[in-house]
Amino acid sequence: MNTTATSAALPTRVALVTGAPRGIGAAIARRLAADGFAVAVNYAAGAAPAEALVAELKATGARALAVQADVANAEAVRAMFDTVEAQLGPVDVLVNNAGVLQTAPLAAHSDALYDQTFDINVRGTFNTLREAATRLAEGGRIVNFSSTTLALHMPGYAIYNATKAAVEAFTHVFAKELRGRRITVNAVAPGPVATSLFLDGKTDEQIQAFAQMPPLQRLGQPEDIASVVSFLAGPDAGWVNGQVLRANGGVA
Repeated sequence: MNTTATSAALPTRVALVTGAPRGIGAAIARRLAADGFAVAVNYAAGAAPAEALVAELKATGARALAVQADVANAEAVRAMFDTVEAQLGPVDVLVNNAGVLQTAPLAAHSDALYDQTFDINVRGTFNTLREAATRLAEGGRIVNFSSTTLALHMPGYAIYNATKAAVEAFTHVFAKELRGRRITVNAVAPGPVATSLFLDGKTDEQIQAFAQMPPLQRLGQPEDIASVVSFLAGPDAGWVNGQVLRANGGVA
C-alpha cells in the first residue's frame, strides 16, 4: 500500500488497537493497516515487539505508531489518546483487544489474580470507552472483546467469564448511549484461538481436545478474528450495533 500520493487528498482513518504487539492484536493491526488505516499499536510493557510490528507496518507503506499505556490506568489511557491524536490524528476505530487470562477454580483465585483480571479486562475497557465517549470521531467504530467461554460455562473460567460478561454489558449499553453520533459499538467473542494467551499452560492433549470442539475441527487463527474486526470496523457493518459476534467455528 502506497499512501504517499493519496494521503494529502484523503485523510487516513486512524485505528487504535490495545494489547496489539502479539497474537490476535498483531493480526488486527496488520489487517487494519492493509485496509488503509493508520494504526496505533498499544502495549503495556516491553516496547520491542510493538516497535517491530510498527516497523513491519511502515514497510508496507502504512502509517503506524507504538504507544505505551497500561489500560487499567485512566491517566495513561488519556495520555495514549493524546499521543495518537497528536501523531496520527483523531481516533476513528477503537479495538479493545487487551486482556489477560489465567484459569483456576473460583475458590483457588487469589485476591491479586482477581484484581489483575478485572483491572485489565474490565477497568481497561471502561477506561478506553470513557475516553472514546468524548474523543472518537463522528461515525467511528468501537470493537470490544468478549469470549465464547462465556457461553460454555467451563470450570476454571468463572472469574474470566465474569469480566467478559461485564464487557458484553458495556457493549450493549454504550451503543445506546452514543446515540446521534453514528458510532457503532460491538464485541467479538472468539472461540479457542491458537495464541500464547490460549495455549500457555495447556497440555498437547488439552489443546487437541479444544481443537476438536468446533464442528470445523480446528483452532481458530488470529487472522480469523482479525477478519471479523475488519468487517465491524468497515462500512459494511454500518447497520450492526450493540451486538456480540461469536467467531468460534460453531462451538457455541
